[in-house]
Amino acid sequence: MSSVAACERRASLVSLFQERLAIGALVCQHRACGLGTPSKQLRFCSVNAAQLDLFVDEGIPEGLSRADNFISPSQERDCVAALKGLPFEAFEFHGFLGKRRVISFGWRYDFSSGRLHPAAEKPPFLLALRDHAAAFAGVKAEDLAHALITEYAPGAAIGWHRDKAKFDVVIGLSLLAPCQLRFRRKLEKGFERTSLIVEPRSIYVLRGAARSEWEHSIPPVSALRYSITFRTLR
Repeated sequence: MSSVAACERRASLVSLFQERLAIGALVCQHRACGLGTPSKQLRFCSVNAAQLDLFVDEGIPEGLSRADNFISPSQERDCVAALKGLPFEAFEFHGFLGKRRVISFGWRYDFSSGRLHPAAEKPPFLLALRDHAAAFAGVKAEDLAHALITEYAPGAAIGWHRDKAKFDVVIGLSLLAPCQLRFRRKLEKGFERTSLIVEPRSIYVLRGAARSEWEHSIPPVSALRYSITFRTLR
């Protein structure tokens, strides 16, 4: 990528980020973004450029945006407490069980049939995170119809893949342990590869080429990690 193109991309992403912050502020003016029980409700209305570290990385796939410090450490603790009460099941792929455990809300993708099936409604804490993530990504909260929560025990990983074609925009929120998010794109000979470190409490968004042209994977994690993924449907 040329220096001129890199500067133009950086300016475009910063402009988009500022627009998303404005959207988030408008959302918060009209409704509280709650997380947790009525006696202890967290709010996501204080996000600003100083708190959110937006990254414009060189060499990462076009269409990928990310930011650290998307939620606070106390919000992360309450999220994890809520997650530990969920009925996770071992990830199943064509009869094989993976080390990671998952639970879906809104819709559940069936790998055997290749179809989406209705799943349980999103709990209140997840709706709050969904609204917050939607404001960052610049999409309508109600369009994030699918939510997948994945528990990565130490040693768990996920192989090379692209999210299924039934989904469009992909938003990922990372909790607890960091991980390496690897990308590869098929070339005439071999692959183009890159990677980044996904920090705890960070968010990333996949759209465009990052979503349609690149595969991604996560090597085995060293400690417990949770991933909350929101997706729009095509």
